[in-house]
Amino acid sequence: MGDAGGGFGLGLPELRALMELRGAEALLRLQRDLGGVPGLCRRLRTSPTDGLSEGPPGLERRRRTFGRNWIPPRRPKSFAALVWEALQDVTLVILEVAALVSLGLSFYAPPGAADEACGQASGGAEDEGEAEAGWIEGAAILLSVACVVLVTASNDWSKERQFRGLQSRLEREQRVAVLRGGRLAQVPVADLVVGDVVQVKYGDLLPADGVLIQGNDLKIDESALTGGERPRPQVPGQGPAAALG
Repeated sequence: MGDAGGGFGLGLPELRALMELRGAEALLRLQRDLGGVPGLCRRLRTSPTDGLSEGPPGLERRRRTFGRNWIPPRRPKSFAALVWEALQDVTLVILEVAALVSLGLSFYAPPGAADEACGQASGGAEDEGEAEAGWIEGAAILLSVACVVLVTASNDWSKERQFRGLQSRLEREQRVAVLRGGRLAQVPVADLVVGDVVQVKYGDLLPADGVLIQGNDLKIDESALTGGERPRPQVPGQGPAAALG
């Protein structure tokens, strides 16, 4: 594999290929191509018992080489997009069509209607006023639809902003225990780098993809991804928890 990975013994493509494997196939690949957990740690220049011993410049170099441990947020929907989604409601579509038909009929005058109206001297002013105000019904329906759409889009816009703010705050506050220089430290999940040795306790959320170094009766709840909970095979080795890949 050479030193193509920014001076490390393997690069990002090899790590991605390893993380895509599961079970016995992953163990075979780890043992055959990387020399097991000790070989993987040597290539990543980390220690399974002491973790990383590099300072901030070394950690930043790892981020530049392998990337940061965070998922870019999805681009938020614009207010116009939320308005368009609100307009797709079936009830509102029916009301829009009814309003347009009503407006069209109010302005439509069949041929010869004017001559017929002149010949009917008995026609009162009340009927004439109702005919002239026929467009009000359709306009009122359209105005009601516009109000509903704007209120719905505004609520969705506000909820999305609140959700993104909460998600950002949780990401900043979520911390994980890692070994660095032989000492256990609490660092934000976004500050993890490839080669970190993470201590995972009962109930913790796994902060990244990785290789298990040591564990006891490990079970992982993958229901959010696979719809079920199943145990993962353990990789023999030494160390508190997992070396991230």
